[in-house]
Amino acid sequence: MIIWLASYPKSGNTWVRSFLTSILYSNEGNINLNDLNKLGGQYPLRSQFKNFVKDFNNINEIKNEWINTQDFLNLDDKTKFFKTHHVNCKIGSSSFTNLNNTLGVIYIVRDPRNVITSILHHYHKSSYQEAKEFIFDENRWLGLLKETNVEARDIDLPTLIGSWKTHYNSWKVVNKNFLLIKYEELLSNPENEFKKIIEYLKNLIQINIDSQKFKQAIEACSFKNLKTIEDKEGFIESVHNRESDSKKKFFNLGPSNDWKKLLDKDIRLEIEEKFGIEMRELDYL
Repeated sequence: MIIWLASYPKSGNTWVRSFLTSILYSNEGNINLNDLNKLGGQYPLRSQFKNFVKDFNNINEIKNEWINTQDFLNLDDKTKFFKTHHVNCKIGSSSFTNLNNTLGVIYIVRDPRNVITSILHHYHKSSYQEAKEFIFDENRWLGLLKETNVEARDIDLPTLIGSWKTHYNSWKVVNKNFLLIKYEELLSNPENEFKKIIEYLKNLIQINIDSQKFKQAIEACSFKNLKTIEDKEGFIESVHNRESDSKKKFFNLGPSNDWKKLLDKDIRLEIEEKFGIEMRELDYL
């Protein structure tokens, strides 16, 4: 069954995946960014739907196969982790997932006032205004290709993310083995937050981690170290820079992404008004 690593884009999902990869797939708690897919990879991907749909840009075709593809992926009766940015929605009679396929959910959330700066960088937005419209958009999709003559990457499958608040609200209602992790608490106290994740997993899978490996995994997966690894070796999940023949840094600002220093007052106030209920619920306000 699937343990979902769910988050709105640019909220710390890769950080958590790196830690879990280090804990589960290394001997001493080291990290190799090329090993992240050993957890189970991402969902949805084109490769997961290739025997189920004909038109990879047809939303109706794809939504009708969400459960069927997950049923198929779970035929091996093994526990797997899937990163997803998809909103936990229902379109017509089609649900994104169900409890028959879901063992649990680790949801990583981040203050939208900091998410917006990462969106600005990662998705090539021209201004904070444009990035704000991105996180406000209830009909925001990722992976929709207009160019039919372009060979699509595996990840370019229509993925509905909605707005920041809709995404959070859609996943928090999961009533089976749900764990909420806040990006800000990962920054301030990584040992405590990663310990929460380990204790959570102990109730779902067989896992026995000694204290030395745990400490090494936290150090190996610090933002500073992950950024250093990307600088030296690159990272397959970084996006292409449209303005130059290079890739944008995936691990960009990290702890230096501080809305108090970077965000225009008017946009900050708009975010706080739009997402006020959820931000207060999460103690961001």
